Amino acid sequence: MRAAVLREHGEPLDVTDVPEPELDSDGVVVDVEACGICRSDWHAWMGHGEWADDAVEPGQILGHEPAGRVVAVGERVETIREGDRVALPFNLACGSCGYCRIGHGNVCTGDHPHALGFEQTAQGAFAEQVHLPSAEYNAIRLPDGVASRDVAALGCRFMTAYNALDARAGLRAGEWVAVHGCGGVGLSAIQVANALGARVVAVDVRESALDVAAELGADELVDASAEDPVAAIRGVTDGGADVSVDALGVAETCRNSVRCVRPRGTHVQVGLTTDAERGEVSLPTDWMTRHEVSFVGARGMPPTSASDLLSLLESDAVDPGSLVTKTVSLDEVPERLAAMTDYDTVGVEVMTM
Repeated sequence: MRAAVLREHGEPLDVTDVPEPELDSDGVVVDVEACGICRSDWHAWMGHGEWADDAVEPGQILGHEPAGRVVAVGERVETIREGDRVALPFNLACGSCGYCRIGHGNVCTGDHPHALGFEQTAQGAFAEQVHLPSAEYNAIRLPDGVASRDVAALGCRFMTAYNALDARAGLRAGEWVAVHGCGGVGLSAIQVANALGARVVAVDVRESALDVAAELGADELVDASAEDPVAAIRGVTDGGADVSVDALGVAETCRNSVRCVRPRGTHVQVGLTTDAERGEVSLPTDWMTRHEVSFVGARGMPPTSASDLLSLLESDAVDPGSLVTKTVSLDEVPERLAAMTDYDTVGVEVMTM
């Protein structure tokens, strides 16, 4: 089969022939119909993450937001059949460790590869086929009539945004949410916040990104290149956001996100850092203590929570397809990944087969 393989960090992915994935007894093989192109793929391509022992090694097939159709089923898999349409979470889980058993498979600690498209034992989905281990636990069965392209846009972005706002921040209707960085996950957070009944302040330095944020329902827009975003957010929310999300992962947006919340507010860290921060950002801890500000992280979403997000999709409360600005072929993936270096993408780009 053909796949896009990382050969050297920062150099174009090699679209070439590779062996088809091997089927485990508890897994399934999926024909990839669509796969989102995510900034996390860009981080992997650039070689970021060594500061957290998380750098992706050469030889990796990237791609972690796939949807497709099952074409082979392991002998121990009972409830999934050939022909079923599924999405794959990037945070693969073993299904049996303590965290998995209580519904937190996104932080699985079992003896299992954890990150689709980021580990040699979990080759990714910029490919014609992909293998899904522990399929009974990990497979996300898709409703009839939902396009694979739209599910790929749902990908880790909406999953992470939903987990961040609903489970981690406990967002409630009527509260204010500030979203710093209106890329794929930031725009997803705007839609999820609207679906949960919250009000949204969108922050970015790009006019094009803010225009999309407005189209998706942001109540207020802040151009951080023209004004102090912390002061602007405090002004429009009458004292600060109840919840703020750093969807970019640079030191400035992280600190701005923390600083813009009201007393007892919650900052959620979603964006991963670059080699400028190397995984660490200094924070105003005394100020956070005085105002009882919470700092929480959010990584993907447990597969067991997928039905909640899919119900929002089926009811049209969220529309991941509206974020798709470009569909590309497998051969075009290397170029589109490189375009993220200078933030030369808007919305979500999806590879389709």
